[in-house]
Amino acid sequence: MSGPLKGLKVIEFGGIGPGPFCAMMLSDMGADIIRLDRKADKGKDRGQGTFLASGRRGVLHRGRRSVAVDLKDPQDKEKVLQLIDGADAIIEGYRPGVMERLGFGPKVLLARNPRLVYGRMTGWGQDGPLAQTAGHDINYIALSGALSMIGRAEGGPVAPPAMVGDLGGGGMMLAFGIVCALLEARTSGQGQVVDAAITDGAALLTSIVCDLKAIGLWKNERQANLLDGGAHFYDTYECADGKWISIAALEPQFYTLFLDKLGISAPEFEKQRDPAAWPALKRQVTDIFRSQPSAHWCALLEGTDVCFAPVLTLEEAARHPHNAARKTFFERDGVLQPSPAPRFSRTAPDRPAPAPFIGEHDDTEVTGAT
Repeated sequence: MSGPLKGLKVIEFGGIGPGPFCAMMLSDMGADIIRLDRKADKGKDRGQGTFLASGRRGVLHRGRRSVAVDLKDPQDKEKVLQLIDGADAIIEGYRPGVMERLGFGPKVLLARNPRLVYGRMTGWGQDGPLAQTAGHDINYIALSGALSMIGRAEGGPVAPPAMVGDLGGGGMMLAFGIVCALLEARTSGQGQVVDAAITDGAALLTSIVCDLKAIGLWKNERQANLLDGGAHFYDTYECADGKWISIAALEPQFYTLFLDKLGISAPEFEKQRDPAAWPALKRQVTDIFRSQPSAHWCALLEGTDVCFAPVLTLEEAARHPHNAARKTFFERDGVLQPSPAPRFSRTAPDRPAPAPFIGEHDDTEVTGAT
């Protein structure tokens, strides 16, 4: 393994969604991740009951080793405790109180390993009225306020596929929190608990909207604002072939170029920042983009300062010349997946190893390096 987190050892209590994404991010950067899977699942498809890919095809489970354990078995419990004694951090995503009942709570583990960073991933957080309530991504981003901003004016809120909550507000925030706590532990010599709640993280992602509301530039109505598709110069448009493109000509100089490229000279388009004019102007722009196929608009606008990009599927995105040049995606075992990010000039990580099968490393030495 290589990368800026090389030498870091993390024990991951197996789960789904944000916890594995956090572990994937740390592993991508070179951390040694040992995932504890249920012994009862050994030899089974990891995807059963989780709707996630299994074995070598699991993207969120890439880059670590798997040990199958029964957390209620005394021998396996001691094995897990020994692993944690030599770890820098752990990741767990159970409901509050479960780890304590299993004998792996923060008090027990920090007493054994005072420098341990104890990463906890939940939807609602470790406390609060909803802490013990079940939920999923859509519920967490709904309560955070984020979901209310996503969608079209004529319809209800539209749920993004577990990216804003589980991955952005959850797993990514936990990874950030763990690294912060590890840096602090270098100075203090003490570990601590990182309480990462998806509702908290999703709320943090609304910061730019809070900023716009503070200066009177955001309404609660969907598609009525500068950055939610309300403006005719910041939205997606369907082309004659049914494909879609995106426009973000926010700054005056980009907007002027946008009008020039589309051959628009009507005086009403001078009212760029007048929300009252946006609906009528958008209807005209919609008709223009529907008059030609997407290839026409790509040839005319891509690579210019209009701030343009075609709306691509994942497969199309992987083939796009820009993404191909930067190797933004790669394929392993027939599975297309994103490359580690961000990039590093000196400690670049290797391409992630494939995901393990459940219990694949039971009979190997997992207390040291890979």
